Amino acid sequence: MKIGTFNLDKDDSSVFIIAELSANHNGSLETAKETIKAAKRAGADAIKLQTYTADTMTINSSKDDFVIKGTIWEGRNLYELYQEAYTPWEWHAELFNIAKEEGLICFSSPFDKTAVNFLEDLNVPAYKIASFEITDIPLIEYTASKGKPIILSTGIASLEDIELALDTCRKAGNNDIALLKCTSSYPAPIDEANMAMIPEFKERFGVIPGLSDHTLGATVPIVATTLGAKIIEKHFILDKSVGGPDASFSLDEQEFTDMVKAVREAEKAVGKVDFTLTEKQIKGKDFSRSLYVVKDIKKGEVITEDNVRSIRPGHGLHPKYLPEVLGKLAKMNLLRGQRLNFKMLDTEL
Repeated sequence: MKIGTFNLDKDDSSVFIIAELSANHNGSLETAKETIKAAKRAGADAIKLQTYTADTMTINSSKDDFVIKGTIWEGRNLYELYQEAYTPWEWHAELFNIAKEEGLICFSSPFDKTAVNFLEDLNVPAYKIASFEITDIPLIEYTASKGKPIILSTGIASLEDIELALDTCRKAGNNDIALLKCTSSYPAPIDEANMAMIPEFKERFGVIPGLSDHTLGATVPIVATTLGAKIIEKHFILDKSVGGPDASFSLDEQEFTDMVKAVREAEKAVGKVDFTLTEKQIKGKDFSRSLYVVKDIKKGEVITEDNVRSIRPGHGLHPKYLPEVLGKLAKMNLLRGQRLNFKMLDTEL
């Protein structure tokens, strides 16, 4: 699965780190552009937009069904929230160009077919289906039919929801799928992260596993990386002090930089299965044990546990030979501190 120049199919590929712009432009094109540049400085591989309008998301209604409950947006009207948070479509081309100039991959989450068509004209390299859209099977089917990699977020998804979404992509002929563990709380409590799902996604569903994270800090992305996540997505903001709908669960430039550094270090720590010793490990054998003469031994004298022992350093015979050398006769005078070897004994073993 390739997204732009990034190949996620390689076992040794780096984690693909996405900075989510979301509503963190606060209605300012200049802020959006500066946020993209800051994401590059912070070490992101990609910047992700959201492509919708208030009218493509919902209807303008004051009925109780349309009032948000139980989240940080408590009491707000859906239409008004999306009207505030959306990224104007007329900005997209310029933001894509800025990202390209900065060396960032840029793509988006569409929320209806018109958004998919619009993004196709911009030649996006991939699509992200947001957590709350994972049950919108017609949208998933239409998006998958475009043949671009699909990243599915699972914040509200049951097992059946996930299976249906994946089947929909595959029936559309699209097998380039990533599945992101997500906790749809804002911010998300760390004890609900459930990172055990990362390897489960890969094994059970045969997809690229990853994380869409709403926790604060870098702990969950680090754990995800060690468990095999190949994608990490975090909301990114230029300056939390300016506020906005998503500010409370977004990372600023320094926080995002620290997270990227931690993820990259975690990648190095995970490494790969390899029993070959590094040069440092080989050098470390100097501190292992081996067989040494610990008392002077005269020619013809018997080798015993009193005059030969397994001690540091590791330049003599392997300690496993101690039972075989005990009882042998010295072929020459041996001095305390000499490395023992077979040529010193009456019979070469």
